Amino acid sequence: MDWQQLLIIEPYSWAAIGTALLCGSLVGLERQMRGKPVGIRTSSLITLGTYLFIVGASSVMTDATDPSRIIGQVITGIGFLGAGVMLARDGVVVGVTSAATIWVLASVGVAIGLGYLDVAIKLAVVVVGVLFGVDLLEDYFQSLTRGVHKKYTGWKTSFRRDKQG
Repeated sequence: MDWQQLLIIEPYSWAAIGTALLCGSLVGLERQMRGKPVGIRTSSLITLGTYLFIVGASSVMTDATDPSRIIGQVITGIGFLGAGVMLARDGVVVGVTSAATIWVLASVGVAIGLGYLDVAIKLAVVVVGVLFGVDLLEDYFQSLTRGVHKKYTGWKTSFRRDKQG
């Protein structure tokens, strides 16, 4: 048996798979360290899965198919996944940032699927910068924590109350 044959995964590439896992891990690590949903595993699987769908669709391209439709379908499917992490408690919607993170992770996976590996890594760093940087700004400027950006902590107690009652 030729062991090198086992490592061939055409039309996929090990470099792109590694990039997808790296990008997902970068964003997921930030979320997981802060105790937010969509941690390392989920983030890595989103970028990897999106990459696999994009390359898989491109590999079956014929005159009658359009792989760009797969990108549209991925966006729609990821939207449903993101909607699943949002909750409404006491008139406040929580989990919107996690849903947006899922959505942007899919776009990073699309970039990887299109062959822009270095761009995808840079975009993942930008996403971490936004997630971490805005939180720092909110901690520094009290005016940013009013209104829709106010941190809502009552959902934990109302969720427990709903489960018991």
